[in-house]
Amino acid sequence: MWTVIVPVKPASVGKSRLGADPGLVRAIALDTIDAALAARRVDRVLVVTSDLSLETAADLVAEPAPAGLAAAIATGLRAADPDAPRAVLLGDLPSLRSGDLDDALHRAEAVPTGFVADRERTGTTLVTARAGVELRHAFGADSARRHRELGVAEIVPAAGSTLPLDIDTAEHLAATPGLGRRTSAALAGPGDLVDDDAGIGRSRRSGR
Repeated sequence: MWTVIVPVKPASVGKSRLGADPGLVRAIALDTIDAALAARRVDRVLVVTSDLSLETAADLVAEPAPAGLAAAIATGLRAADPDAPRAVLLGDLPSLRSGDLDDALHRAEAVPTGFVADRERTGTTLVTARAGVELRHAFGADSARRHRELGVAEIVPAAGSTLPLDIDTAEHLAATPGLGRRTSAALAGPGDLVDDDAGIGRSRRSGR
């Protein structure tokens, strides 16, 4: 069973290229987290953030202040069990289906470390490491190429997988089918963005 680390910037500073308001940015992150929580191969979801008001059933790992993606990942890895398989999932996948994450994690079990490229095949949405293996990552510009150069195996998801469908721009958002309920509600209007009985519930905070 996998531990999945999701780094999440505060909504007020996240997704600058998207130009979205904080409510939409937070909804995108929460839809991603919800999909990870629902995945059958995932035992634990660690959300690394300085926004401790985030309402989620994932374990919140406190980040004193945003210090960049690499620092957030390092914080999450310190809170994870190194003897369990670990994955870093970026929090901008509002159409992610839990079954697609399960499929990629199953494929990841065949390689020591792996990554999934984004829709444009230049970026990365997921990096994995089997139990006891160092999770190496090179997120940032042209990360898919840099992961290959690090010797991280490329995991090719099943046809039609939602895992590559990250949201960096308004064009991405408009072209992405099957958006999660929170993102869809945020796009419909702030009055519609409410939790219901099927919501994930209160957060569990972790300082480990």
